[in-house]
Amino acid sequence: MNNSKKILVGEDSSVILNLTKSILSFENYQMKAAKNGKQVLDMLEKEDFDLILMDLNMPVLDGASCTKLIRDLDDPTKSKLPIIAITGNMNNYTMDEFRKLGFDDFIQKPLDYDKLLATVKKFLI
Repeated sequence: MNNSKKILVGEDSSVILNLTKSILSFENYQMKAAKNGKQVLDMLEKEDFDLILMDLNMPVLDGASCTKLIRDLDDPTKSKLPIIAITGNMNNYTMDEFRKLGFDDFIQKPLDYDKLLATVKKFLI
């Protein structure tokens, strides 16, 4: 896989970021990290990505608000990027509610290696 896909991860936990990076690099995905929703938007403005993994609970700008702003972007490619929610309180939301927030899918914390890869691969065929 010489043309590796770029994934932007919005997550304020260094532990989750390191785990995610290990999992994704094992599959040759490139990963960039942002610690809050504002950084996600800043990075998205400067670079192209193939997918976003977005924590719901981040400082400065939370994942749901950030996702809404991405969906409202004028750039048709960036506004339609697959965005996967990462959450520790998945039970508070139904898949329908995640979709209404603008997410394409979700992954429950603590992260499961196989689930993370399967979910990412589903969108990056």
